[in-house]
Amino acid sequence: MARVDDEAAVVVTGAAGALGHAVVAEFLAGGRPVIALDRAGARLDELAGRDGVYAVPADLASRDAVHAAFATADALPVVPSALVTLAGAFVPGKLTDVDEEGLDTLWRSNFGSALWSAQAIAPRLAARGGGAIVTVGSKTAVHGPAPVAHATSKAAVVRLTQLLADELRHDRIRVNAVLPSVIDTPANRAWMSAELAARAVPPAAIAKIIVFLCGPDAAPISGAAIPVYGDA
Repeated sequence: MARVDDEAAVVVTGAAGALGHAVVAEFLAGGRPVIALDRAGARLDELAGRDGVYAVPADLASRDAVHAAFATADALPVVPSALVTLAGAFVPGKLTDVDEEGLDTLWRSNFGSALWSAQAIAPRLAARGGGAIVTVGSKTAVHGPAPVAHATSKAAVVRLTQLLADELRHDRIRVNAVLPSVIDTPANRAWMSAELAARAVPPAAIAKIIVFLCGPDAAPISGAAIPVYGDA
């Protein structure tokens, strides 16, 4: 297939997760193709079967693997115009519970995956004249009680977003974060009370905000950390 330089795609990391599926569906509904990055597996294979989705398996916590995945994507018949970094992990625990393995997992999965993906796509967006990056922080990154290591890793994502917004501004690359609280996913419903489940935010609602931030109507917005808490 010939390369279509004006067919602007969105790279979505963590695309195989519950929020990832919702974000991919929202972009596809708007006619934008998606380059879906995640671990190899059945859920990524499912996305690969959809029209407009180009699945690229990758270990998103590894710098080398992320850069290799973007090099693979360079051969696709679409060109990235935006990045959404959904990949991440959650490990509960108070200060006394934090250990090296859990801390390493959270920093590599939450902060590292966002950093490496932004590092890989920034020169590609600059070469095409600009674009958008959306990261995912957390309500607990900015206030409230939370598991220490997880909240700290998400706070780093929020600060990374602000720093990248300043650094990449001259390349016409906008960088914003969304800050979810509790997302209404099957995995979360396994532990949520009925009362909390009723207040949790559906992935599709968050997806609409993310798609907006990647679109032309959000052109004036960069460096923002946007609450998507709902009532949760």
